[in-house]
Amino acid sequence: MNKPKRIAFFGSDQIAIPVLNSLVSQPQSLEICGILTQPDRRSGRGNKFQSNPIKQWALQSDIPVHDPQKPGMEEVCWLKELGVDMVLIMAYGHILREELLKVPSFGCYNLHASLLPMYRGASPIETALAMGEQKTGVTLMQVVPRMDAGPVVDAEIVPIEESDLGATLRNKIADACVPLVARNLSSILDGSVRVQAQSESEATYCRKLAKSDGRLDFNLTARELVLRNRAFAGWPGSYFEYENTILRVGRMVEIQSDTLLCGQRNDSMGDALVIGTKEGAIEIMELQKPGGKMLPASDFLRGFVIPQKVNFSSPNDSPALIR
Repeated sequence: MNKPKRIAFFGSDQIAIPVLNSLVSQPQSLEICGILTQPDRRSGRGNKFQSNPIKQWALQSDIPVHDPQKPGMEEVCWLKELGVDMVLIMAYGHILREELLKVPSFGCYNLHASLLPMYRGASPIETALAMGEQKTGVTLMQVVPRMDAGPVVDAEIVPIEESDLGATLRNKIADACVPLVARNLSSILDGSVRVQAQSESEATYCRKLAKSDGRLDFNLTARELVLRNRAFAGWPGSYFEYENTILRVGRMVEIQSDTLLCGQRNDSMGDALVIGTKEGAIEIMELQKPGGKMLPASDFLRGFVIPQKVNFSSPNDSPALIR
């Protein structure tokens, strides 16, 4: 009987749990022999050290874990001792050194949450949604010492629905990793896999999101603001400032308007909050003040007065999401 192939996994994000569960369900042919992940971070109430979801999964599954600040020669030696045949990576967060990439006999492969070469980088799911794409997906690629630039093995397409938020789209992509890996794993592990180079001329890059990306920029179009509101619903959320108070925004919708200036409130709709943008307007359907609950806008405005005639400010410089 052939020995199971030994696979090490590198990653830190919940998005990889479905594919990890699918791999451990095949103990006769595969063995996840080690996990390389990010170290514990302070988070949550009390600011206590907490393990990321991948480390928690590994410990529950009794799989050896290394969690260095940055992988180095110690991890190279560890992987050699494990006798790793293949490395699978998703959302790990480090560009890997060549010595490490050379350890597994069948190579290192990455699951990237976009249809490469578009949306290389740190926030492909949220950025694809914010940019109004109708589809995205996950790409399986060979790893090279450049960010998301390796040759492609295969991809799984995921449609973006009008109802999708960042979190729901993330869940779809997590599930899409399972069939993608399943149909390509045997060719990787028998050495017959074929790859295709990415087109560098078509590559785009998305940056790491910041808390400030949640601030509404009324100099954008209504469509752009609604898309960002959906994409950033989990984090960083959406908000605007009024008299030095940050008001968090829940759901919003795009409406037709050609009379309002950017940031100007429609003063003819007293029980609603409609604000002009570069093109069209948005109606904010839900609002929350600091320490309060998210409420329907009509209820919120009965207790938090905003004048009919007001112009809301926008950030001075909103950085582009892609380059």
